[in-house]
Amino acid sequence: MEAMQSGRERFKITPAVRREIVKIVDERMREAHVTREDFSELKGIVAELAQAQRDLAEAQKRTEARLDGLTVKMEELAEAQKRTEQRVEELAEAQKRTEQKVEELTEAQKRTEEVRTLAVGLKRTREDLGGLSRSFSYAFENEAYRMLPKLLEEKYGIRVKEKIIRTDIGNQEVNFLARAEKEGREVYLVGEAKLRLDDGKKRKDVWKELEEKVKAVKEEYGEVEVVPFLVTHFATKGFLRQAKERGIIVVQSFEW
Repeated sequence: MEAMQSGRERFKITPAVRREIVKIVDERMREAHVTREDFSELKGIVAELAQAQRDLAEAQKRTEARLDGLTVKMEELAEAQKRTEQRVEELAEAQKRTEQKVEELTEAQKRTEEVRTLAVGLKRTREDLGGLSRSFSYAFENEAYRMLPKLLEEKYGIRVKEKIIRTDIGNQEVNFLARAEKEGREVYLVGEAKLRLDDGKKRKDVWKELEEKVKAVKEEYGEVEVVPFLVTHFATKGFLRQAKERGIIVVQSFEW
């Protein structure tokens, strides 16, 4: 007890010490106050950082969503590009086929022009041949006009009373027509000129044509006696036989 008392007496707080202690405490309190303000500010900063972090996370989320959308869009664009390229290939192939078709049509057109040219040439040739044939036929008929009267009288006893003519009767062209006399009877000579007569399929046309000419003459002159005949360069034996059975005279040019 004495020692403690002696100690207390040794550390007795004087007014000066008290003031110094108060000063120190005030300074410490001020330092502690400043630290709390800083802490509060730090908390605010931390809160702002947390909010910024949340905002950043939300922005990141939206960005990722947009990126996902962009990825889908890019895939769609890639697919569209693929379809476009495929379509371009199809169009290129179609263009190739079209060009090939155009070439084929051009070639066909050339062949058509060639055929048309040949057709025109053939038509002209036929016209020329037809003209030559008609000219030859007319020349042959003209010769027959001069030679028939004598031949018919000497070989068949038919005397031509009028000049043999070429005419049309009842819309029928008659190569040979003349009034004549046979065994004291008046007859009408009605004849046709053919370059060749054979017993093929065309013989029916010859018979029919001559019958129509005979019919036209009878309708024009009444029921007169008609002597039908044919003039030709050559007639086959078969045709001559059929003509004889029909009572038709056939005169061949070598008989003149």
